[in-house]
Amino acid sequence: MKPTQVNKQKGFSLLEILIAFSILALSLGILLKIFSAGVNTAVVAEDYTAAVQIAESLMAEASVETPLQASQASGLENEKYHWLVEVSPFAFNPENVDAKAITANSENIDTPAITAELFKVKVIVNWGDDKDNANNRQVELTTLKLINKTL
Repeated sequence: MKPTQVNKQKGFSLLEILIAFSILALSLGILLKIFSAGVNTAVVAEDYTAAVQIAESLMAEASVETPLQASQASGLENEKYHWLVEVSPFAFNPENVDAKAITANSENIDTPAITAELFKVKVIVNWGDDKDNANNRQVELTTLKLINKTL
């Protein structure tokens, strides 16, 4: 009589299947987190792009529709973006200007006096869903505009 051979298993054990499913579940969880982070970043980038476009548009409107003067205006765009436009006269700080450089370069230049006024235009656009402004985002653009007063 021949000794009986023990049947070798053909297939996977329950433990191997459980480990494989655990690895699969962890991998899918990590992939979903990466995907959702990418989608969230795309949404935030889209919001920033829209806010910058609104701010640039408001800055371009300054001095076109109405003459520049010290003022503030605010409003709501697309039911999401709150904006504020501040216009104020701007004066140079004499401490920051090198007087020798100005006089050295302007000795040989004969220019008529120009009656002009410099204004600082600041546009702030903010948005977010928090009432306490904890997670609100903001874009701020500032420029100087020179207005000829002789016209």
